[in-house]
Amino acid sequence: MERVMIILAINEYSVFSSIASDKQSLQRFSMVSMNSTDHAPETPTLKIKAFFKSAPPLKDAAEIETKLKEFVDRNSSSGNGKANRVVCVTSGGTTVPLEKRCVRYIDNFSSGHRGSASTEYFLKAGYSVIFLYRRGTCQPFCRSLPDDPLLECFTSTDDSNIQVDPSHAEVVKRAIAENRSAVNGGFLLKLPFTTIFEYLQILRMIAVSLRSFGPSAMFYLAAAVSDFYVPWESMTMHKIQSGSGPLDIRLAQVPKMLYVLRNEWAPVAFCISFKLETDTDILLGKADMALKKYKMHMVVANELQTRKEEVIVVTEQEKITVRRDTTQPGADVEDPLIKLVVDRHSAYIDA
Repeated sequence: MERVMIILAINEYSVFSSIASDKQSLQRFSMVSMNSTDHAPETPTLKIKAFFKSAPPLKDAAEIETKLKEFVDRNSSSGNGKANRVVCVTSGGTTVPLEKRCVRYIDNFSSGHRGSASTEYFLKAGYSVIFLYRRGTCQPFCRSLPDDPLLECFTSTDDSNIQVDPSHAEVVKRAIAENRSAVNGGFLLKLPFTTIFEYLQILRMIAVSLRSFGPSAMFYLAAAVSDFYVPWESMTMHKIQSGSGPLDIRLAQVPKMLYVLRNEWAPVAFCISFKLETDTDILLGKADMALKKYKMHMVVANELQTRKEEVIVVTEQEKITVRRDTTQPGADVEDPLIKLVVDRHSAYIDA
């Protein structure tokens, strides 16, 4: 009997797959958006309020609130009496649950490499960082470690003790030292998310918390955020049963939070969003549209196949191509990108 795999692409990183054992029992997913993704926002504040009103409450909201307050208090003033520069880096992809007691979900794939690398460079540039990341994705200071660091970096000795394998000793030592220094010094706060509901609720909490930093606050929105979702009130409680025949799912469009971030949550902060496409012919047009529609200060445009080699930074005045230094072993594109971002943020603060 023929096995068939259906792969449904939701957006640039979003993939959901279903396998059926015979053609007649294939599940059919109808992805119908409520609005076009490029449609100008209509009463965006009302849509966003409706989204949050219907979203499941954060289980650890009080703990996050406490951590944010401690972080803000610690970074509100530096030695010269001015607030430290603070950046919220978002990283990884969001999931869209299909059931309230979730078994199946739509996932936006992202390794989190760009967000974690950028966090390291922001810390080196003197910023304090709130790292809003997808659970299980790449972490700051861990990019040089093997894929399975626990099993590959450690070994057992004859007396059953555990020690770092000599071949990884320097890398592990450096990662632990740099992470501990940043966290214990109050310069790095890591907050995890999984679902689109968690991500947007935590982002709102962060934005409101950083409002007091004014132009010294920055949002570097590198996460791969779902464009579509199943509203919580529309979800079934339990696992969707496969024996019920074909399945149609209507997906609502996620309200564009960039609009309310710039206009309400943190209107004075410096904001950078990302645009990824697989079609280079439309990439810059989409980036320019995002810049104007949501009043971003910068949009980082990257094409799927070349995103690790170069990006194009779009501003109101110009388009700047940023490339990885191929003459330096181990160099990445995030290094020159963050240098450019920091330079433009400085100009924004001084303006």
